[in-house]
Amino acid sequence: MANETIPNLLTKRAYLTPNRIAFIFKEQEITFWQLYQESLAVAEKMTTLGVKRNDHVSVLLKNHIDMVYILFALQLLGCKAVLLNNRLTPTEISWQLNDSNSILLLTDESFEPIVTALGKEECFQSMFLSELFTKERTLFQMAEETNLADICTIMYTSGTTGNPKGVLQSYGNHWWSATGSALNLGINDDDCWICTVPLFHISGYSILMRGIIYGMKVILHEGFDEEKVISDIIDRGATIISVVTTMVSRLLNQLSDRTLPETFRCMLVGGGPVPKSLLETCVDKNIPVYQTYGMTETASQVVTLSPEDSLRKLGSAGKPLFPVQLKVVNTDGVEALPNETGEIRVKGPNITSGYLNRPSVTAEKIQNGWLQTGDIGYLDEEGFLYVLDRRSDLIISGGENIYPAEIEGVLLSHSGVEDAGVIGKSDLKWGQVPIAIVVKKGDTRLSPEQLIEFCQQKLAKFKVPKVIVFVEELPRNAARKLMRHKLKAWWEENNGED
Repeated sequence: MANETIPNLLTKRAYLTPNRIAFIFKEQEITFWQLYQESLAVAEKMTTLGVKRNDHVSVLLKNHIDMVYILFALQLLGCKAVLLNNRLTPTEISWQLNDSNSILLLTDESFEPIVTALGKEECFQSMFLSELFTKERTLFQMAEETNLADICTIMYTSGTTGNPKGVLQSYGNHWWSATGSALNLGINDDDCWICTVPLFHISGYSILMRGIIYGMKVILHEGFDEEKVISDIIDRGATIISVVTTMVSRLLNQLSDRTLPETFRCMLVGGGPVPKSLLETCVDKNIPVYQTYGMTETASQVVTLSPEDSLRKLGSAGKPLFPVQLKVVNTDGVEALPNETGEIRVKGPNITSGYLNRPSVTAEKIQNGWLQTGDIGYLDEEGFLYVLDRRSDLIISGGENIYPAEIEGVLLSHSGVEDAGVIGKSDLKWGQVPIAIVVKKGDTRLSPEQLIEFCQQKLAKFKVPKVIVFVEELPRNAARKLMRHKLKAWWEENNGED
């Protein structure tokens, strides 16, 4: 992709379909031409501040149409957007700002306490959007072409240990991610994607990119609200939504006896396997669920399971998208046989070229184009991928491998369980044993003993949690993925290792 170029994405889309609706935010409809004009205005105001091509600009914002203008303005300028998770602490944000060598932090007043905490000694400038939008406009030389190898975005991965790593995402990564998804799902003239996931996360940003590449309408939500999603599907004809398992559960509860119209064609589910009970309910309600597997390093989904296989291949993430190669490597470093467990590795034009300022980590994690994901799984005889867990989350009990995700799937299939997380606890006899931290549904009456008995019917004895604790909420990140390292820290702080 070194010398491959494509036309400037936003200018090309505004030229092709200027009057088509690009975004709906609340009651506001924005055409692709308006999107271009608004983004250009913002880019010219940034130019007044001295922002120029190849600068690193950090963005700390919540889902809002203004954030969309900012992100496209940075593309027009040829800047690298550093997308900051808005759940981070000032210390974490400060570290990422300095690591990325950002010259500017763009945020809004809701993050004023964080900006204040960052202090004046930092080497970057920070500015609220309300101030930026008052600036004069200064013309700049916009590139007519985009080199696919140029870095578009930098997103930090929330590593389980040490400092996070900035994942470099090129325009080519985003382009091929959108292309792979289109070859899998198809593109319909009336497609409309609901975005309730954060734009600073790859799940959200990929929707934004698909919107301009496909010429597709995107309905942007500030957060996940079940009734608003259902309303947009029924009243606005939305056809696709990206969700995680907990969102599927909430949508089904909210739907109750209602059904979704036939115009709705895809619920793209990432962030882990979907429990069988949820899948069966979706089948009963005629809701097409596509299970997926992907990560920040792969610019969104790289493996997807189509609805026609969802029950036949229960628990599978599916097959790789067209541009993607996939293999599983065992502990001996050779390609695993069908049904043999090993590390999942992927290769393709949507895979990151590496990590910002981390050449040694890049060389270790990406070899001959193959990304070592750190995830454990296997391929069956037909080439369907089954993701078992993160290697770092693996529980080894008496020499047996226990995958927390498998136990969580069983717990989530219980009608009284809202959410569940499983971690390993030190044990003198077995080395480690699984324990479960569970959130009950509403005012459900449920005891640890009842849940353990439920697990005993569905799991081998060594996989049954030895302890079950009820809590109000589990630690999940902005993409609603369970943060097991925080769960472990909470357990050790409150219970110690005995």
